[in-house]
Amino acid sequence: MLGELVSIGTLLAFVIVCGGIIMLRYKSPNLARPFRTPLVPLVPILGILICGYMMTSLPWATWERLIVWMIIGLAIYFFYSRSHSKLARAEGSA
Repeated sequence: MLGELVSIGTLLAFVIVCGGIIMLRYKSPNLARPFRTPLVPLVPILGILICGYMMTSLPWATWERLIVWMIIGLAIYFFYSRSHSKLARAEGSA
């Protein structure tokens, strides 16, 4: 079970990174890039498809656990950031 959770989490992270590469390439084309990805958008699209395909082979129970842990993690992230955001504190004091 732990191996499946690690696998789906890692594959989801790769999907997000590949999507981020495509998004940043089009939203911020002039951004300094010390490391370049070859054949954009082909390589990131293939990465998304292959990782997505591998994720589909995992059992439904693993998907349920992923969704639950993502909801918990996002809730913690957003509730914590509301009270600890440096940007919000700077705007509040201005």
